[in-house]
Amino acid sequence: MTHTKSERVPVRILILCTGNSCRSQMAEGFLKRFDPRLAVFSAGTQPAQAVHPIAIEVMKEYGIDISGDRTKHVDEFVLEDFDYVITVCDDAREACPVFPGSVRHRLHYSFEDPATATGSHEEIRTVFRRIRDEIRQVFTRFYNDNIKDR
Repeated sequence: MTHTKSERVPVRILILCTGNSCRSQMAEGFLKRFDPRLAVFSAGTQPAQAVHPIAIEVMKEYGIDISGDRTKHVDEFVLEDFDYVITVCDDAREACPVFPGSVRHRLHYSFEDPATATGSHEEIRTVFRRIRDEIRQVFTRFYNDNIKDR
């Protein structure tokens, strides 16, 4: 069966990192902004208690509100099918579980963990902005190369 663009089956994407409080949440926010028809989820191998407040703050600078998001454990998704499972940190790549469901593509992009930044609030926010912008650039390229004209 062929689908037109308006009736296409949503592309399902899972983004994984360790804490699911910064990098994967930002990547999820950008992908949802690029194309609201995508089914994008994020999770962690060892999820933090909440989305990092500075991640929320710096995403708002792009008009993306992730304040209502929650951290999730990867186990919530292991039985689901995905077009893409994307790890965004080396620890998550090593700990990524085997998915009994179908995973068409596995990708890895390594980003520094902004949650480990130290210094003043402004210095930490600067690190979060730099990582946010790296994530935006990489996921813009991912979207344009793999999904945009699908």
